[in-house]
Amino acid sequence: MQDAQGTAGEDGSAPDPHADVTPAPAPAPAQDEGLTPNARRRIFWPAAAVILLFVVVTLVFTDAVSDAMATLQRDVSAWFGWYYILLVAVFVVFAIWMGVSRYGDIVLGRDDDEPEFSAPVWFAMLFATGMGIGLVYWGVAEPLSLYIHPEPGVEGSDATLAKYAIAQSYLHWGIHAWAIYVVVGLALTYAIHRKGRPVSIRWALEPLLGDRVKGRTGDVIDIVAIVGTVFGVATSLGFGVLQIGAGLDYTGVAHNSTGLQMVLIAFITGIATLSVASGLGKGIKWLSNGNMGAAAILMIVVLILGPTLFLLQNFVQSIGYYLSNVLRLTFDTTAFQGEAGAQWQASWTTFYWGWWISWAPFVGVFIARISKGRTVREFVAGTLLVPTVVTLLWFAVFGGSALHRQIFSGDPIVGSDGVVDTDTALFDVVGKLPAGSVWVGMAILLVATFFVTSSDSGSLVVDMLASGGEPDPPLWSRVFWAILQGLVAAALLLAGGLSALQTAAILIALPFSIIMIGMLVATVRAFRDEHAAIVRLERDLVRERLATHVTERVAAQMDRRWNEYFGVGAAIAAPTRSRRVRGRARGVKPSDTAGEPPSDG
Repeated sequence: MQDAQGTAGEDGSAPDPHADVTPAPAPAPAQDEGLTPNARRRIFWPAAAVILLFVVVTLVFTDAVSDAMATLQRDVSAWFGWYYILLVAVFVVFAIWMGVSRYGDIVLGRDDDEPEFSAPVWFAMLFATGMGIGLVYWGVAEPLSLYIHPEPGVEGSDATLAKYAIAQSYLHWGIHAWAIYVVVGLALTYAIHRKGRPVSIRWALEPLLGDRVKGRTGDVIDIVAIVGTVFGVATSLGFGVLQIGAGLDYTGVAHNSTGLQMVLIAFITGIATLSVASGLGKGIKWLSNGNMGAAAILMIVVLILGPTLFLLQNFVQSIGYYLSNVLRLTFDTTAFQGEAGAQWQASWTTFYWGWWISWAPFVGVFIARISKGRTVREFVAGTLLVPTVVTLLWFAVFGGSALHRQIFSGDPIVGSDGVVDTDTALFDVVGKLPAGSVWVGMAILLVATFFVTSSDSGSLVVDMLASGGEPDPPLWSRVFWAILQGLVAAALLLAGGLSALQTAAILIALPFSIIMIGMLVATVRAFRDEHAAIVRLERDLVRERLATHVTERVAAQMDRRWNEYFGVGAAIAAPTRSRRVRGRARGVKPSDTAGEPPSDG
């Protein structure tokens, strides 16, 4: 299958059956498709202007923007919550279908391409970029919050509420989240590495829009993707700053305040700028691997020093509870819970689906950049299943530790007032372990490095998009986007903190979700056309081999028959048979002619 794939036309058309059937490699990536020289005028500056306008307006009219964000969060969630929930369900079905379908053998690159990064390094970069900072922030805070304040209508014993809290966290961070990334990442990886297109969102829609992706329609697509990426990354950076500030306050190093948060943004953005300047193969790669190692160490520490047996039991039990309820949870819109249900959705499920969608262009481009040479099946399995398993284990360990302490210990994390401090929840858990101050410091450092990883990789991706797909954009523009992302994070914190971060994710996701629907359709169309071309080519090859086989058999038979009837033996035997026939006709016995010499007849 893989050898045949390179012969399909670049537009997915069938190969000429009369042409040479020797498989050809996929085309080499194009450099610009006539777009790069004008990219800064058509994409870079319009996108930058939109983002800078938001920053300026927020800094000047902070209270007005804060009120507007709160209103938008309520209205958008109320009107489009069902849309997000249904759309993400479709994405899950699509991702699973791509992994198990006949398209799974398609190579995302030339047929002879080998993956640029080993599987462990590929996974570390993917995971750290896709979710790292959010997992650290919400790993304890979300299960604990959902246990203390469950979804309206969910009631029961402590055990029931705890199992629900873990399962709901699995829903928000598991297969559904990564399926969103698969939709964008798969479309982009195919367009970039298989079809030779530049690193740009627009080319993922080429099978659907054709040459229109080269014009203003493509510009709008890339601008929306850039704005969505900047706000999506800034949302995560905002969570990171909130948690770092709370951690410094928890340890007594500094008082958590808006001023401290602004200083942290400036300092860590500076580090991220240095990292993005070093490139993908150095700073980003090293930080991603370091993040994964530190996160694994912290999780093992919590597992071993915490209630180990309970955590292992919780991991196994929670998987079963999640799988048995995943269909119901997927389509739950809290329709019968009224205003309380709408507010809960805006704070949790709708927020998460919006957050993942707003992150999708960033993560999709980054995954595409590092996934050259893998098959569709490998891509889906690596992107969908492996991170999900690690995520489930993370929540079972950190969330399980918090719930165990809340339910079974005499020192609960949440007091009688029912207030869950999401900023300090992680530190409350690791700080109670033996040598707790060490693990608190390690957790703060982990959040900071995840902050840097998200910022530098986000800056690189945005710069590639803003440069028309240039894989190695100039240093000054990388620095520009790194700083701009920090400014957006600062503006969102000033405009309302956590609530503003959630609102930004939900709002930005709305326009890009339309683009994702187009990507889904375009990917199916491209894979269908390529598979049809492969099938036609294989039929041609089978016909040729069959014709060659039949020809060889007929020729062999002819050779044997020729020697028998027309060769030397035939020249001797044929006259003898003729004389026998003539002798019988004259009444001569065959023995009478046995000793006669051969005659010419």
